Amino acid sequence: MGKTKFDFSGQVAIATGAAVGIGRGAAQAFADFGAKVYLLDIDDEKTEKSAETIRDSGGDATFIHCDITNSGEVKAVFERIVSEAGRIDVLLNNAGGFNKQLTVAETDEEEWDQVISRNLKGVFLCSRAAIPTLMEQKSGRIINMGSVAGQASMTRSSPPYSAAKAGVHAMTRVMANELGEHNITVNAIAPGTTATDRVVALRSEEQRKQIGSLSPLGRIGEVEDMVGWILFLASPEAGYFTGQTVSVNGGRLAV
Repeated sequence: MGKTKFDFSGQVAIATGAAVGIGRGAAQAFADFGAKVYLLDIDDEKTEKSAETIRDSGGDATFIHCDITNSGEVKAVFERIVSEAGRIDVLLNNAGGFNKQLTVAETDEEEWDQVISRNLKGVFLCSRAAIPTLMEQKSGRIINMGSVAGQASMTRSSPPYSAAKAGVHAMTRVMANELGEHNITVNAIAPGTTATDRVVALRSEEQRKQIGSLSPLGRIGEVEDMVGWILFLASPEAGYFTGQTVSVNGGRLAV
């Protein structure tokens, strides 16, 4: 994580979609800086391996299977975390994504519902589950992963994904307005295309280079580019920063 130092000692951080990619990278970073980390995902094997890697490096990490689109499951998982850890300091709503590059005409109703649920409903359910604890503490950080796809459409992507991420940006503003009086900040990060496992599987090297060429920096993002912003938004230095969507896309929207 470069030379910037953070201190999350004594804090509890929850990362959804923590099996791979940005969620895994953020979980590792929070643990490296002293937080007790809970990794939530539906991929048991990969996420337990990620938690084990964190523990092997000296961190405090626990994997819990959680389908963020299932309200009962989310409620039970968050109740368990509060029972075990006693508090929640950071919620990173990272789980999401899509598996098919489609046009609106090609998108069937099932695909639409699944992608909206995974990317938008999950943010709602996890935030709703965490908020009572954060309000009782009168402190906390909610960080939502949005996307450049929710801000502009410059490459073929997924219509429900773009719609869901635009919804995440709007929800961020709504929650920030509701929760500010309780000393809870809510912000979003809108990454450009980032070299996660999913993106590498979904887009060819040629496509990734072409997308990277759309930004002034001439490349797509790396996981570390996003993790640094996540840590900042969770830190005391971001205590007067809320309701914002930070565009981390190499200047892609500037051209």
